[in-house]
Order: sequence, then structure tokens, then C-alpha cells
Amino acid sequence: MITMHICALTLKSMLVFPNAKINIGLNIVEKRPDGFHNIESCFYPVDWSDALEIIPSESFEFQSDGITIPGDSTGNLCVKAYQMLAEDYSFSPVNIHLLKAVPIGAGLGGGSSDAAFTIRTLNDLFLLNISLEKQQDYARRLGSDCAFFIENKPLYCFEKGDKFEEVSLTLSGKWIVLVNPGLHIATAEAYAGIIPRKPKSDLRELLEQPLREWKGKVKNDFEESLFPKYPVLGQIKEMLYANGAAYAAMSGSGSTLFGIFEEQTDLSAYFKQYKLWQGNLK
Repeated sequence: MITMHICALTLKSMLVFPNAKINIGLNIVEKRPDGFHNIESCFYPVDWSDALEIIPSESFEFQSDGITIPGDSTGNLCVKAYQMLAEDYSFSPVNIHLLKAVPIGAGLGGGSSDAAFTIRTLNDLFLLNISLEKQQDYARRLGSDCAFFIENKPLYCFEKGDKFEEVSLTLSGKWIVLVNPGLHIATAEAYAGIIPRKPKSDLRELLEQPLREWKGKVKNDFEESLFPKYPVLGQIKEMLYANGAAYAAMSGSGSTLFGIFEEQTDLSAYFKQYKLWQGNLK
């Protein structure tokens, strides 16, 4: 389980590092009456992270640096998370400073993680004593995968991706390489090419098999329609396999690809033109 990684804690501020996640398998099983889709996936945390500092202040302020976040700051999920808790709890205004490093719209859940960590950090900073379950309920109001980052550990996720079951999967010690080609694939565009269907095999059972047996079995349904439209995605996946990945796939609705390796390997020379993150899984 990845913890909040509290790096600096004083009476006046808290600095945390909201991490990304990958989807190991992603089945789109049916369209819901509310317009969303029911999915089946294993969400797994990775350490590619933003930095989030929250400081008590006399008035609320939100600032961001690093990767430019589209839109007005009032729509930022960190701001919405603060406003949501401030409606129900009494605590001082804060200054929120977000250093954005995880690519946006990349299938990594970066914005959702920022929101969930805002909830968690406000809870810890002001001793609000919000239960884990209630934190998850708040997070669900902000986005389908926000609630995952409250526990922030490998989980089997279903319905909209906001309901969870324990999964007996650990990739501790494996090496992961994430490659983001800089494409922004809108969620609506990704789902437009999807025909929901029940999978032939149970994802939880597939994930119990050895890592090298996942290839061709543990699938992301978005790849079928997006790879022909954006050939670079399939090319990156094949390059990961060609360089020794035990398993490779696209995360979420893209456009980040990842490869999981049995041993540490440096692929920076192969993906110079893309955003790359490499590190150990926990």
C-alpha cells in the first residue's frame, strides 16, 4: 500500500505527493442508465507523482505550477474538494499549491489523485476525524476514480470504477516503465468506439496467473478502437514488449502505455521524444 508520503509536517502546513495509477485490465461491460459505463479493472498505484502543499491561511487561494492545467481554477478538483469539506466542517481557509507533474488526460488518474489527497490532507491537517468510508463517499462526488486514491492500494474496481473489492495481487519489486506520447484522448472520444460486452474470463482469476501469462489475456477494451486511430499507441506497446516487458498495455482510456518488467531496465534512450517515468512498483 502506498501511503501519503508526508514529507513535511508542521503546525502550519502539510506537503504530500499525489501519485498516479495504472489500469491492469479494463473491461467495459455495460452502459448504465445514467449515461456512464460499468467497468471491471484492477487499479494499481504507481509513484509518478504531483506535489501538493496545503497551508492554513486567512483566505482561500489555489495556485498551480508545472504542467498547465486547462480551464479556470474554480473547476479544479482540489478546489472542489476543499469547498465540499468546508461546507460540512469548520476549519480555517487554506492556500493550496499544486505542482503538476503527472500528465493530464493520460489515463493515470492524476487529477483524481490530487482531489483525493486534498480530502485526506485536510482531514489530517485539521483533525477532522472523517472515516475512511466517508472520505471515499466525498471522493465519489468528484469523479469515478477519485475514491480509489483514499486507500491508495491495489484494488479490483467495478461499477463506475468507484466500488472496490480486495485483490490478491502484488507486483512489489517489479519495474515499470510508463510512456506518454502527448496525445490527449477525451473520455467521450474513447467511449465512442466501445461496444460494451461481458468478458469471457474473470479478470481476478487472470491476475492470479504468473505475470508473463497475462499477455493476450488481460486486456484493455479501449485498445481495440484507439490503436487503429492512433498507431503510435500500438507501436509503443510493441516496443515495450520488444525490450523485454513481461506485460504491456494502455492505462485507462489512454494515452499512456506501460510495461512491467521482471528486472530494472532503462528505456530512456528508446523513448526520448515522449514523457517517460520509470521506477519500482510497491
